[in-house]
Amino acid sequence: MRYAWSMTERILPLTSTMQDEHLSLATLLRHATTWYADAAEVATWTPEKTTRMSFGQLGVEAAKLANALTSLGVTPGDRVGTFQWNNNEHMTAYVAIPAMGSVLHTLNIRLFPNQVTFIANHAEDRVIIADGSLIPQLNAALGGMTTVRHIVIVDGDTGAVEAPAGVEVHDYRQLVDAQSGEYDWPEIDERAAAAACYTSGTTGDPKGVMYSHRSIWLHSTAVCASYGLAMGPSDTVLPIVPMFHAMSWGTPFGALMSGASLILPDRYLQPEPMTRLLAEEKPTMSAAVPAVWIGIVNHLETHPQDISHLRHIACGGSAVPLSLAKTLQEKHGVQMVQAWGMTETSPLASIAWPPRGVDGDEAWRYRNTQGRFLPGVQGRLVDDLGQTVPADGVSQGEVQVRGPWITGSYYSPEGAEPVGADKFEDGWLRTGDIGKLTEDGYVTLVDRSKDVIKSGGEWISSVELENEVMAHPAVLEAVAIGVPDPKWDERPLVAVVLQPGRTVTVAELREHLSGKFAKWQIPDTWSFIAEVPKTSVGKFDKKVLRAQHADGRLDVRTD
Repeated sequence: MRYAWSMTERILPLTSTMQDEHLSLATLLRHATTWYADAAEVATWTPEKTTRMSFGQLGVEAAKLANALTSLGVTPGDRVGTFQWNNNEHMTAYVAIPAMGSVLHTLNIRLFPNQVTFIANHAEDRVIIADGSLIPQLNAALGGMTTVRHIVIVDGDTGAVEAPAGVEVHDYRQLVDAQSGEYDWPEIDERAAAAACYTSGTTGDPKGVMYSHRSIWLHSTAVCASYGLAMGPSDTVLPIVPMFHAMSWGTPFGALMSGASLILPDRYLQPEPMTRLLAEEKPTMSAAVPAVWIGIVNHLETHPQDISHLRHIACGGSAVPLSLAKTLQEKHGVQMVQAWGMTETSPLASIAWPPRGVDGDEAWRYRNTQGRFLPGVQGRLVDDLGQTVPADGVSQGEVQVRGPWITGSYYSPEGAEPVGADKFEDGWLRTGDIGKLTEDGYVTLVDRSKDVIKSGGEWISSVELENEVMAHPAVLEAVAIGVPDPKWDERPLVAVVLQPGRTVTVAELREHLSGKFAKWQIPDTWSFIAEVPKTSVGKFDKKVLRAQHADGRLDVRTD
């Protein structure tokens, strides 16, 4: 490691002369709706129409919603849940709720009902704003909610809501349109909670992270910066990543800060409507998990169109197949940049822009990492013995991070037992990711600690196997898991989804991996499946595949 810095205490040698203005979302909202009032817009795209509102109109709608929530008894610090798609009404809630001093709680619409109930109760939501199309999912979770007193339905039948006794149901437009378009936004301490996000609960109950006004503001500066997502006032941003997942990777707040316009896809995330949106709105940048772009690229093979208006795509959530990034670059003229983070990191922690002066094959080597840590994010690797691993690009350890937009604990209601303390060590967040770190700060994730395949005392990276198998032209998606082996403890099994109309044999896939992996690392067993199971946030759900293998439901082949 070139430098070894340590920070053991805070000092204040001389007080500065600078004003102590708090970094609140109320001041960010004022900035966006004043100086970009007519220069930027938020728009919801649907196959039938696009509904647009300027940033100035967003400010008026936010004031009306704040007044409406106040009329329902919402006060500073109260949690207001949202159960919505990416659309104008959700964006209005994004800015109004924290700017009035309350806490925006984005409920994951794809979780099981009992998990939604658990999260709403744990966060102690008082109000839930829900899309009318999601009433059936909401009804499945409502019965067990103990703190919710009001349900506000956007564009739907309020009579269809199965509200428990004591819970009032309101029509969003009637409630909001009856209010004043002016609101006296308060001064808010920047360390106050602004938004609550919960993990997707892949292991145990979901755990809550309370983002502060300060952390969101600072994270937004990284989102806008050229070394981040490079978002500016000439951009139209398409956040495909759900607004209920890690604040849509910070893109909504980045747009407010930079004056970029937002085009929101509502519930229309399939390849055909997404390509229609691209053709009609021509966004300059986007953000989504790899599975979304795998589907879009596959659709473009049979329905070609120009998407080069996209300056770049931020991609993460799971490792980005190099083959996907190269296809977008070489066939469509679109640069895909890989980013890494978690709910616990707001989420942007690193991004894979190549270093200055690096191009060609060397640039692809950098772009195939999870990127360089952003300013403010400190990172280190720690081995099983608790020792710091050198940043030499070879040694492996658990990635640990800390910084001004990294959570220092999980949320626990007052009086409740703290959860997840084992995820924190000496002020560092233990990510659970196994990685390598170069001297110049680029991190490569080898695997999740729970997903790495342990064969004969050696590790095999499921991520590296998946990426290389997906580089085969006949393969659409691939997921690698470890399965029990009496001799080696575990051996890799790769489940493969083929490109439409393509075929490939196990022998051909093994030959494709030959020379890229040691012979002992090449999988013995394979399975050809119709689709890869996904989590609520679009990641490969390996626990489902492991269960299918354990139950004998996978058609396993050795040749």
